Amino acid sequence: MNTINFDVAIPARLQSTRLPEKALAQIDDKPMVIHVALRAQKSGAQRTIIATDSPRIVECAGQYNIEVMLTAESHACGTDRLAELATQLDWADDQIIVNVQGDEPLIDPTLIQAMAAHLATHPSCALASAAHPIKSIEEIFNPNVVKVVLDARGYALYFSRAPIPWARDVWQGVMGENGFSISQAASTNSTLDQSKQPVYRHIGIYAYRASFLRRFATLTPSPLEGVEALEQLRALWHGESIAMYVTDKAPIAGVDTAADLERVRAFLSTEEL
Repeated sequence: MNTINFDVAIPARLQSTRLPEKALAQIDDKPMVIHVALRAQKSGAQRTIIATDSPRIVECAGQYNIEVMLTAESHACGTDRLAELATQLDWADDQIIVNVQGDEPLIDPTLIQAMAAHLATHPSCALASAAHPIKSIEEIFNPNVVKVVLDARGYALYFSRAPIPWARDVWQGVMGENGFSISQAASTNSTLDQSKQPVYRHIGIYAYRASFLRRFATLTPSPLEGVEALEQLRALWHGESIAMYVTDKAPIAGVDTAADLERVRAFLSTEEL
């Protein structure tokens, strides 16, 4: 049984660039954001709350008796939205909140609980996140796959869409006359020795202390955050420590595109929630 006192907050905006209104996209017999909330409720959280800018999502959550709060439309990222939630709910400074994205209808409840536990055991960190090792060359060079480099304590040093750390001795062997070619690298049998050169894929789930969430809203966005389009770089830019929970189990991907939505629909049609 879970003995950690934590809440789950699910930021969910109605409009998204690649798949408009995906939060309310029907999957099996429920909208996607409801699938997310129901899985989150299985994590042992004391409360599961949807934070949204849409009255339609508020109405939808009410139909399923899911706690929901309406937040401003102006938030640039999900963490900003949760910062408003932390102020509205007046959480205690040390309250742990796990941020579960509203487009993760296949989220594993045990991962949510693990995030809360990981932050609880790292009192010097304001937040925690997760990662898993990757070996696929295509994923390493895919800019949609966010990579993270860790220090000796397991804290995040940097996040990037670029292939970091750069395995010079491995990739130098596939350098052609015209320089490095991703397709050439992918077509070789080059592999990375994870014991010497770990490459970690960042998993987009976070645990925060409420005091950090309220502070986050006051932090100036980092130039790196703008360059990489990664909001977690704001925390690193301002000197915060991010404890990384490393798991060997890669989570099932969430929903970004129409093709992702069909994949999840097919999966859930054969699985019991």
